[in-house]
Amino acid sequence: MSKAIKAHPKSTAKQILRFFVQGLIILAPIGITAYVLYWLFDLVDGILRPYVNIPGLGFVIIILFVILVGWVSSTFLMGSFISFFDQFMERTPGIKFIYTSTKDFFEAFAGDKRKFNIAVMASVFSEDVWIIGFLTDEEMQKFDMGADKVAVYVPQAYNFAGQLYILPRDKVKKIEHISSGEAMKYAVTGGVVDLDAERIEELKKEK
Repeated sequence: MSKAIKAHPKSTAKQILRFFVQGLIILAPIGITAYVLYWLFDLVDGILRPYVNIPGLGFVIIILFVILVGWVSSTFLMGSFISFFDQFMERTPGIKFIYTSTKDFFEAFAGDKRKFNIAVMASVFSEDVWIIGFLTDEEMQKFDMGADKVAVYVPQAYNFAGQLYILPRDKVKKIEHISSGEAMKYAVTGGVVDLDAERIEELKKEK
């Protein structure tokens, strides 16, 4: 009887700790997501804060301005003007590197020139070791590497950094049944994320 009584507090402590961890698992992603969204909102809203005193109005104005620029750029005349401006910026010494690097970075993730939309498995270090990456360039003749070479970008887990590898085509396999977004999520989380099984089955049927 006395042993059971002594063991009870330890069991209760373990149960409380388990509940705490379970609560943390549920609340941490929600809290971090809410904080990041608030930080982004405050960052964008703060751009016009010296001129607009109504909280949130600066955010709305900037979002509407970005949408307006996107819409105007789709017209023929403004599209020609933006193309001319783009060429001017790319040829201007001093700001060329900053402008082209920023432009290429955003185009890699969005727009018609997205680069991270082809997920692959790449054998880099040995035949039995494979890493998840993204096919970013299939034309390596410009580096005198030959037509059998491709460029594969490999993101690092829990990091914004990554590594670019130039590999033979036969060392790279396209991932057919997982979307590029799911592959990116799997790679940057170190493989701990659960993939969408239903989505994978849908992609298999589409293939």
